[in-house]
Amino acid sequence: MNLTARDSLDERVTGLNSGADDYLCKPFALAEVSARLQVLIRRAHGHAQPELTHGNVILYPASHTVMLNAETVVLKPKEFALLELLMRNAGRVLPRTLIEEKLYNWDEDVSRNALEVRIHHLRKKLGSDFIRTVHGIGYTLGEPC
Repeated sequence: MNLTARDSLDERVTGLNSGADDYLCKPFALAEVSARLQVLIRRAHGHAQPELTHGNVILYPASHTVMLNAETVVLKPKEFALLELLMRNAGRVLPRTLIEEKLYNWDEDVSRNALEVRIHHLRKKLGSDFIRTVHGIGYTLGEPC
């Protein structure tokens, strides 16, 4: 992304044709810069869509909102992070160790069964078949409804 005071059409086109991903002219609002950077980050990670969908569950990462059958589902922050991780990796079995590395910091005091508790809570809120356990390996999303 280029930030510039050069705002003529020819200058913007030249900037984009020279390899810029985006072109933002001065003066600019920091909120717009932040939003444009989030788009670039999502695109770089292959997640350009503003929502993730699996069956009748829609997850909106930007607003930390989850909908089930058009009804809002209230999730705790770690539940949301776990659900987002699983939905971003739909079709893959995520090993327990990888999930724990993504959810918890080194300095957090985490009980041995914390992940199972979070999985249990998500199943209660989203349906018992929404998350599937692959014994000895980890977890994946179940078949979409």
